[in-house]
Amino acid sequence: MPKLLSRLLLVLGLTVFVAGCGVNNVPTYEEQAKAAWSEVQNQYQRRADLIPNLVETVKGFAAQEKEVLTSVVEARAKATQVQINADQLTDPAALQRFQEAQQQLSGALGRLLAVSENYPELKSNQNFLTLQSQLEGTENRIAVARRDYIETVRVYNTELRTIPGRWIAAILYPDAEPMATFAAAEEAAQPPQVKFN
Repeated sequence: MPKLLSRLLLVLGLTVFVAGCGVNNVPTYEEQAKAAWSEVQNQYQRRADLIPNLVETVKGFAAQEKEVLTSVVEARAKATQVQINADQLTDPAALQRFQEAQQQLSGALGRLLAVSENYPELKSNQNFLTLQSQLEGTENRIAVARRDYIETVRVYNTELRTIPGRWIAAILYPDAEPMATFAAAEEAAQPPQVKFN
């Protein structure tokens, strides 16, 4: 009986040691990063879903702005075609293509909202105001989701580069690779030009 008890205590002690030593950190952090990426995609999809209603509302008031409306529709189509699944998060080029497509859509939406300034009756339309408010809220949610994704990737990538995570990943998770993160657009680094005429 004492031998059985000592073996049981040894197994229990090893289990607690293994569970507490970080063996599970790499897959745990990887899954957290993938979940955060899913939230980023969810928010971008929410924005893409709002666009047809916004375009239709603007079209009713500003039919002569066909070029702007077309550019928004085309940018939305391109942005929804460029998808990244969780397995591609280690490919910086894939993330860059995704980010560029989303930035083109953001630019087209910005031009669409700028056009609305020329139409006072559109700016006062309740449907347009509601859609504009939802779009602004979605842009904020996208920013939060991206921030959360960047943080979870930072934790995961740090685990892969520091000890003991580096050793554990090399032994138990040899396929684990650092994940890519978002980078600011080059245009964002340039200060805006302010001119008072």
